[in-house]
Amino acid sequence: MIKGFKEFILRGNVIDLAVAVVIGAAFTAVVNAIVTALINPLIEIFYVPNENGEFGPSFTGIYGQEVVFPLGGLLTAVISFLAVAVVVYFVFVYPMNHWKARAAARAGVAAAASDEPKLPTEQELLVQIRDLLERQNKQ
Repeated sequence: MIKGFKEFILRGNVIDLAVAVVIGAAFTAVVNAIVTALINPLIEIFYVPNENGEFGPSFTGIYGQEVVFPLGGLLTAVISFLAVAVVVYFVFVYPMNHWKARAAARAGVAAAASDEPKLPTEQELLVQIRDLLERQNKQ
């Protein structure tokens, strides 16, 4: 029972998902604070926020109302996603993959994988299909 649980937990996708959820939730607050403190003020240099606090390029709509494309929210979401993805990958996923590769090498899986027969390339397969079709048409 413990061995089965260990195999389940050591599957890469389960650990990757758990780590991504935990670190993503914790790191989102940090990234949002950085974006709010640094990126949004830089955007406000070029665009004045409207009464709703949105800032970005504004245009007059077809009915005369002001339409603002809020860049702050978009940049916050993009930067948050990229920052969380980078941290999760380099702090957790990359070391886990490295650990798995070392464990597989110790178990001899890497040596067995190199003994597999080489599969034909796409070009070789196409040549074989062409030759078969030519032979079939001649008959």
